Amino acid sequence: MVNSQFIIHNSQSNRNTSVILSGLRLDNPVIPASGTFGYGREFSDFYDLDMLGSFSFKGTTREPRFGNPTPRIAECREGMINAVGLQNPGIDHVIAEELPRLREFFRKPVIANISGFSVEEYAYCCERIDKEEQVGLIEVNVSCPNVRHGGMSFGTSPEAAAEVTRAVKAVTTKPVYIKLSPNVTDIVAIARACEEAGADGLCLINTLLGMRIDIERRRPVIANTMGGFSGPAVFPVAVRMVWQVARACRVPVIGCGGVSTARDVIEMMMAGATAVEVGAANLVDPYACKKIIEALPAEMERLGIERLSDIIGIVQSGN
Repeated sequence: MVNSQFIIHNSQSNRNTSVILSGLRLDNPVIPASGTFGYGREFSDFYDLDMLGSFSFKGTTREPRFGNPTPRIAECREGMINAVGLQNPGIDHVIAEELPRLREFFRKPVIANISGFSVEEYAYCCERIDKEEQVGLIEVNVSCPNVRHGGMSFGTSPEAAAEVTRAVKAVTTKPVYIKLSPNVTDIVAIARACEEAGADGLCLINTLLGMRIDIERRRPVIANTMGGFSGPAVFPVAVRMVWQVARACRVPVIGCGGVSTARDVIEMMMAGATAVEVGAANLVDPYACKKIIEALPAEMERLGIERLSDIIGIVQSGN
């Protein structure tokens, strides 16, 4: 079901915000990022989620996970650090409970974010979720910095990232996007390895690795010592990496990292992103994605953009 109020708003402004992501048509490129939107239920109390392009639900593993010990959130200037540690109810619960409930308030294809601690676990979870009708795209997280012996260990090596990609592609029929870590020396090498292994697209960036210290208590603020740093401060890093990867690879890119305004969305798309995920901003303001979507047509008009799809990767290099 398409949000009719949103269509009227767009038709009046005569601006086309739609994009195509591996054959999946999105009314707009705005996607709440995994880990910041749960399974959507809480946010459905604030606004009609059908106005979103799609959303990426909470990172899901084979077994339920409580996550890391608390405290696991630390505020920073221009951002936050989290070490939640992939807290989720497990793939069986998501399929049996969360997806049926999701159908009640979201009537578009959803993005399934899958995490794992072994190649076999990634393949198992992706094969299970691939059979779910409402899942339009699978986002494979090889880049979580908040868990030990998994997650980012697969995303920092081209060989390991490619191995996960091949295993997942062998058991799925839907588009597979690999979510990459910025905590590497050469993001392009890892992106190319995933592309060559069969990835249909790439998502970047996940959080940077950060740390805060309580100088009164003389100890780390969060129990995990370090965690994922996100928020507006990481946006220039994300734009740079999206630009590098989009130029080096032929598959679509979903841009993510510090996005909080309609102008950020346009900048990320000019760097090469086909769609854009919004993460930490949702935790600051539950209406963040709604506001961004509503602001896009006016921002496009101000910049002389008729169709958002026309600006994807329009920036080649500096003068």
